[in-house]
Amino acid sequence: MTQAVIILGYLGTLLLVGILARRRARPGPEDFFLASRTIGPILLFLTMAATNFSAFTVFGFAGAGYRFGYAYYPIMAFGTGFMALTFLFLGIPIWQAGKRSGAITPPELIGLRFRHKPLHIAYLSVMVVFTIPYLAIQPMGAGYALQGLLGIPYAWGTILVTGVVAAYVLLGGMRGEAWADALQAVVMLTALTVIFLSVAASLGGLAKASNQLFATAPDLFQRPGKGAYFLPGIWFSYMALWFLCDPMFPQLFQRFLAGRGPNSLRTTALLYPLITGVLFFFPVAIGVLGRLVVPGLEGKATDQVLPLVAAKLLPSWAGAVAIAGGLAALMSTMDSQLLVLSAMVMRDTAILIPSRSLSFVLNRRATVALLAIIGLAIALRPVATILEIATETFTGLAVLFPLTLAAVYWRKTNPWAGFASILVGESLVVLYHFKLLPTFGLLPVLPVTIVTTLVLVMGSLIAPSHGLEPFAQVPRSAWKWVVAFGSLFLLAHDFWNWQRTPRLWLGLPDWLWFFFGLNLLLFLMILLYTRVVSEDGHSPIP
Repeated sequence: MTQAVIILGYLGTLLLVGILARRRARPGPEDFFLASRTIGPILLFLTMAATNFSAFTVFGFAGAGYRFGYAYYPIMAFGTGFMALTFLFLGIPIWQAGKRSGAITPPELIGLRFRHKPLHIAYLSVMVVFTIPYLAIQPMGAGYALQGLLGIPYAWGTILVTGVVAAYVLLGGMRGEAWADALQAVVMLTALTVIFLSVAASLGGLAKASNQLFATAPDLFQRPGKGAYFLPGIWFSYMALWFLCDPMFPQLFQRFLAGRGPNSLRTTALLYPLITGVLFFFPVAIGVLGRLVVPGLEGKATDQVLPLVAAKLLPSWAGAVAIAGGLAALMSTMDSQLLVLSAMVMRDTAILIPSRSLSFVLNRRATVALLAIIGLAIALRPVATILEIATETFTGLAVLFPLTLAAVYWRKTNPWAGFASILVGESLVVLYHFKLLPTFGLLPVLPVTIVTTLVLVMGSLIAPSHGLEPFAQVPRSAWKWVVAFGSLFLLAHDFWNWQRTPRLWLGLPDWLWFFFGLNLLLFLMILLYTRVVSEDGHSPIP
């Protein structure tokens, strides 16, 4: 009973946030979809973090920790923290361009940059097609959580959470979503801290539990991890994947447009490595410790390890708080995905196919409801683990990165070359899905991105565009920062720690402490960067 009261109370609070935000609403799509571009630094950081940290972060990370061990942590914590640099060299110019042009969605901004309808349609299609499966991951996580803790059937759990999210999105738009995300970011961090400390205490302390597990499954503490999955090529691929793909998530890209100004994005980039370094550790560690609590899980069942551990070890109130944290992660992503998808379907469709009948059919409520139902339908029949679905979705979105970077900085970018790069890139994604191409020991995202970039660059050099202006220019001093941050990225490939038996410090392998330090160093380097930006009055990169 206590568990149900806590969970239902939390869901009711989110609906209340949506109602309160509705009272602050102003007329017009810019307010509903971008909160009138007024989101300040701390709120933007919280909503950006909560939006990016999804069911994949909580349930997928725990499942991966269960399957692979601590080797999964660095590629997520440092890799995602390093991605925050894109908030500076992509986010700030994109914010400036959006403010000037009035663009509300990412495809609309690209359409205004190139004035090319086929490219606009291709960019829009990729964002919609590859965001919908990721949208489905969120109700999947909700179903697992509510089933594991409260015994609610999986299908009913997915329906309940989908309905609540759709309701407060329709009530509050971006403003309500940002307020809800701020609450959910705090709940997520608090809940994961509580469940990790409680699970470790229930097992006699982290050091004792780790020593017990280390004696029977040392590969969970070693590199490249259990099953030797994270070999050097895969490791490098995952580190690069987040940098290439995360800023292409339409729900994150949209937040580049919603900030109050460049300082909001600088603050978000500065704090991001700290939140990823701390928060990402907890679900991975819970997954590793779950080997002692619920042994024998395989395949998709490993994604349920966190709620299973909570139900087995924790008192009812602690388990409910922990699952509230999981729900916070997935709902804060799902609300953002529903909002940006509905914005793209309505706004870009109206631009590309002006029609009174379409504007009548594609109204706000109908579009959000339809997208929620599509995501729910996929979640009711999941085809793979959360990690497998997410990784393939990420690769499809990463195809857009070279074109987006070129749109920001390269005057010669030919829109037909950009269109061809998307077609070629997504064709390769399909071929890799059916395992018809060699991976060369890498994740498909790297060869796909390389080929996509070559098509874009060669096409633009053969027939450079004229009269199309980029969003920003690359200053001469940019190479210094590229070298500095590139060196830090190389340090994250610490192959001297591989294939050796680690020492445990406070229950954790010694090489893991190295990555805690790298995330702190990344924070300090971004702090230095933002200080230089403030003193010079301009950004060395944008």
